[in-house]
Amino acid sequence: GPGPNPLLQNHWLMAVHPPLLYLGYVGMTVPFAFAIGALLSGRLDETWIRATRRWTVVAWGFLSLAIMAGMWWSYEVLGWGGYWAWDPVENASFMPWLTATAFLHSIMVQERRGMLKVWNLSLVIATFLLTILGTFLTRSGIISSVHAFTQGTIGYYFLGFIAVVLAFSLAVLAGRSAELRAAGHLDAAASRETVFLVNNLLLTAFTFTVLLGTLFPLLADAVQGVQVSVGAPFFNRMTVPIMMALIFLMGVGPVLPWRRADPDELKRRFIVPAAAFMAVVAGSLIFGLRQPYTIVAFGFAAFALAANIGEFVAPALKRVRAHGEFILLALLRVVNANRRRYGGYVAHIGVLLMAAGIAASSTFKIERNVTLRQGEVLEFKGYRLRFDELWGREEPQRFVIGADIAISREGGSESILQPRLNLYGANQPITTPAVRSRPHEDVYVTLMAWSAEEGATPTVTIRAIVEPLLVWIWIGGLIVGLGALISLWPDRRRRRGAAQRPAGIADAEPVPVVVTGELAAAGASAGQVAVARERTRLGPESAGKGILP
Repeated sequence: GPGPNPLLQNHWLMAVHPPLLYLGYVGMTVPFAFAIGALLSGRLDETWIRATRRWTVVAWGFLSLAIMAGMWWSYEVLGWGGYWAWDPVENASFMPWLTATAFLHSIMVQERRGMLKVWNLSLVIATFLLTILGTFLTRSGIISSVHAFTQGTIGYYFLGFIAVVLAFSLAVLAGRSAELRAAGHLDAAASRETVFLVNNLLLTAFTFTVLLGTLFPLLADAVQGVQVSVGAPFFNRMTVPIMMALIFLMGVGPVLPWRRADPDELKRRFIVPAAAFMAVVAGSLIFGLRQPYTIVAFGFAAFALAANIGEFVAPALKRVRAHGEFILLALLRVVNANRRRYGGYVAHIGVLLMAAGIAASSTFKIERNVTLRQGEVLEFKGYRLRFDELWGREEPQRFVIGADIAISREGGSESILQPRLNLYGANQPITTPAVRSRPHEDVYVTLMAWSAEEGATPTVTIRAIVEPLLVWIWIGGLIVGLGALISLWPDRRRRRGAAQRPAGIADAEPVPVVVTGELAAAGASAGQVAVARERTRLGPESAGKGILP
């Protein structure tokens, strides 16, 4: 065949992004199948939640890495210095990620408190439908996008499938509504389940906003024949406040206990995160930062990072004091004691690093377009960029024109950046920027045009961009994937316990029945302490009845 679109031949990430996205999309079929199976069979307890949680985390992890790889490809290939353009197909991959994230948080409320049953089923159905919507947008040809691959009638079949699945799922859900009444209720506003509920409402509002902005131009064109454009300004204006609130909740959620919080304990646990927030906000103002959203983003990210890191440090220090363990060994044993919980905290840390990178690179990005003769120098943001040489070479399936740009900083050594233009037959030249990444900032150079007339000095037109903290977006994305892996890593003790458990005993989350001090040292939550106390009170005779794991 003709091979891929030239844009898609330009970077190795195109061998990574589509398979990851495919695994994320297809993986969401499994929780949907479990949910519909539970509705049809009438087995509406937490069994289907426990059976499907790992499948959801696997699909969510692949989808997270796929979105990050797509952002990275956009940054490394398209030459504009950005990584997210609110393209309809980008949005289509982001929406099921939002609803799956909401589901992974709210299933904990159902497991612990017997609440949000209808909500969880609705989230699973919505996530599956949004993956089909993403496929529809890609394959139908109704949008113009670098991600749109075909024109044809297949889009009508996808649209019909979406309608049938939606109608069937809502009918089955409505038919079981009487059996899905919540067994529990909110005991206090200051509790973890309240934070999860607010988190879910925000993620749903986020999803609806992105869905509206994505589909509105299509609906306006179909109904009234009017061409309407919904671009980045709309999405940024509507979603940035929601993002700020979600970052804040990522710090509040881990600190609050289940059911009800003790005011004195809360004050103690919020001291360090609040101090981190005030220090970062004060530092931002001292260094001249005046953009409100950026200041709030940095402050909330510091607050949430301190809270999440504290969930690792505090129990590890207790183990050090109780058992005299080396701090890293204590930390590993804390994580190993509850991989699901601490994998979630690792994913939080990754998201927060990404948020800080996005805020910094968006706010402080500096760009300059300039034409240089061979040997001329551009002084730019403390860097010296010197055009040394223009060159060309034949590569398989393309001809490449590139420039050697020497980059240096005051007192530092020189290195060479090689931005390129790739020519695929008669197609328009495709840019390949040269990027030098450092922990504090990226230098991004794109070759826009060139001239090499015989007897004349070669010239190039380049776009030079400096973007602070951008590399932390990619680091944060990989940490999110690591968090999913930690959460999924099998526990040999749990597998052995499941193999030895008599038939009929539910596969519940194991909670160790030990004295409170040791449990706290192991990194357990206040809710686990309360459960352990209750189970210890019931006595050893309860073990044979399936109460003790």
